[in-house]
Amino acid sequence: MTAPNELLLNNARLVLGNEVIHGHVLLRDGLVAGIGHGPSQVPGAVDLRGDLLLPGLVEVHTDNLERHVMPRPKVYFPMQSAVQSHDAEIAAAGITTVLDAIGVGDPYGDGFRSRDQSALLDVLDRLEAAGALRADHLIHVRCELPAPNAQALFEPFARHARLRLISLMDHTPGQRQWTDVEHARIYYTGKKGWSDTRFDEEVRIAPQRQAQYAVPNRAWFTAFAKDHGVALATHDDTTLAHVDEAHALGASMSEFPTTMDAARHARSLGLSTVAGAPNVVRGGSHSGNVAALDLAKAGVLDALSSDYVPSSLLQAAWKLQSDAGFSLPEAVKVVSRAPALACGLHDRGEIAIGLKADVVRVVEVGGLPTVREVYRAGRRIT
Repeated sequence: MTAPNELLLNNARLVLGNEVIHGHVLLRDGLVAGIGHGPSQVPGAVDLRGDLLLPGLVEVHTDNLERHVMPRPKVYFPMQSAVQSHDAEIAAAGITTVLDAIGVGDPYGDGFRSRDQSALLDVLDRLEAAGALRADHLIHVRCELPAPNAQALFEPFARHARLRLISLMDHTPGQRQWTDVEHARIYYTGKKGWSDTRFDEEVRIAPQRQAQYAVPNRAWFTAFAKDHGVALATHDDTTLAHVDEAHALGASMSEFPTTMDAARHARSLGLSTVAGAPNVVRGGSHSGNVAALDLAKAGVLDALSSDYVPSSLLQAAWKLQSDAGFSLPEAVKVVSRAPALACGLHDRGEIAIGLKADVVRVVEVGGLPTVREVYRAGRRIT
């Protein structure tokens, strides 16, 4: 008989670090306490009826919270309600650890990221104290370097215990993600409602804005990350020079490299490469950059992020098997252990004794993964 603080999940196909076994796993005091082959005969075990049991997924970069805070252009929802909706969606996708990506700084002064988002910190702390959060919520601050207000908007997050990752971004049209200016034009005129005239003017003055703000902001945020032991990422590396700069700054990951050359170079210098799971599921980049599946086939993909679609993380792991030749343990590692390690979380992301008891019960429906149950720290959350 299991003890009150124990849970025995039985008769499952356990996706371990390097193999899949038919067996059982004992969860005790929030950690994995035992793993065994074959069915257990201990009374009180939960029968998973041969379903897959995966480690909880780890999400290092998602804009999903922003969508709940601002569900329509210029329509803002109360932060606590937005967090609860976001949390429920994340957990339902099998994500047990999420780094909520908070953008700070807007060069144009009229977007969501030009606003103070520090209310999130009090809401997360309050909900956690009440035992009302399903997933473990940490913070990834995305710093828009050409923005004059980036440092000021970062300040409330600077010394909060949830801060785990800082990424350096520059979305200036004409470079990195927006190397193709016409792709940028479609985005800014479509999503932001700019006229072609305004877009052309912003492109014209962009070099001045970068010189005035991006250079000092890059130095400031890099120094902060180093001084406070926060993981650092660069964003949309496109050229070898971008990757060399990331390495020199002490970055541990290259988020969404836009070219194969950049991804190969990042891997050669020891940076973890993180690509978008929606890119994998859709079969290509929405902004015309390198396909994540091509990175996977070339052996230069370390981790995936759901970016703007939480459910894409688990779906992408299945696509890595069918389209890139990954084994199931290899594919699951890309959405669990690898992203955890990339941001310094060594205590999760794998079903292994002594690690966090974060696990996801999955069944295949029509060849696609479907989440049945999710456990965090040994407690069922969905």
